[in-house]
Amino acid sequence: MKKILLVFAALTLLAFPFSGGCEAEEPEYELTYNMLFPPTHLHTVLAQAWADEINERTDGRVKITIYPGFALASPPATYDAVVEGICDIGLSCLTYTMGRFPAYELVDIPHGYPNGWVATMVAQDFYNQFTLEELTDTHPLYFHAHAPGVVFTVEKPVYTLEDMEGLILRSTGVGAAIAEALGATGYAASQGEAAELMSKGTIDGSMTPCEVLKGWEQAPVVYYVTNCYEVGYTTVFFIVMNLDKWNNLPSDIQQVFTDVSEEWIEKHAMVWDYYEKAGKDYFLTFEGREFIELSAAEMARWVDAAAVVKDAYMVDKAALGLPVDDYENYLNGRIAYWSALAPSEGECVAWVEANVIPLVPGE
Repeated sequence: MKKILLVFAALTLLAFPFSGGCEAEEPEYELTYNMLFPPTHLHTVLAQAWADEINERTDGRVKITIYPGFALASPPATYDAVVEGICDIGLSCLTYTMGRFPAYELVDIPHGYPNGWVATMVAQDFYNQFTLEELTDTHPLYFHAHAPGVVFTVEKPVYTLEDMEGLILRSTGVGAAIAEALGATGYAASQGEAAELMSKGTIDGSMTPCEVLKGWEQAPVVYYVTNCYEVGYTTVFFIVMNLDKWNNLPSDIQQVFTDVSEEWIEKHAMVWDYYEKAGKDYFLTFEGREFIELSAAEMARWVDAAAVVKDAYMVDKAALGLPVDDYENYLNGRIAYWSALAPSEGECVAWVEANVIPLVPGE
């Protein structure tokens, strides 16, 4: 009788193995995520935390593998790579493919964004408010946007509008249009290429946010930063998913993606403002660096010169049938709304140091 019981127990264990000490079950959904930013950039760190949070809230049913430094597709090709299923999720800039996302081009155009936190909140609100056909071939998860772009130069400081003449500045999309309206020549290149191009003298500088001084290690080659925030454009970053992959997820997992993405919007906004301070501080650790502040009168000249970019947009996109006046009125209202609620730069720095820096590998 005892032998019979032992055999029965053994068979039971084989049929119903216990979980203790066994490997976790394989995830039901494995997804790839093509990331614009390099591995140690805090936006990449946040993206990994986002993926980990989704894995945890789905009890391991979803595993997302992040490929930083656009390992699966170049920044301009990322959106189409998601559409075509080359990667399941992608993060890049809408402005890298001018004309493809005409409504969102207006968001990038200077509107007096005071910082990246406000620009991020407005960029997300814009998507929530309007039904944009330009994004219907993917499932957008969320958006964020950087602080106003300024002028970097390597050898020639820029004190006046006349100093912009003849400069070749790395810039893309709306940033390139602004640079050219101010008298420079735009040079299309990704942030990953910018430091090398400046060090070789291929370009004279860049029009870009101060974040890249540290986030993309451009401070070692940049000598002058001209703060021209009133003409500073922003750049909207998208995080989108392949539409078929999204539609094949069960509703409970879709809800997890939606919930976590909503929570992550402000986290990225805080990182953008952290990087503004960190980039400037890092820049000043190098000898011979200079921040240039334009006088009110000089800044007014820059604003007048850059106004042609928005004027041209409004005419061109209205001709396409876009409700540009509705877009513009909405953007101005949301900028005012979020500007009144924005945390201070110090609050953003403190939050990032407490919540994101500890997640950096090796920290």
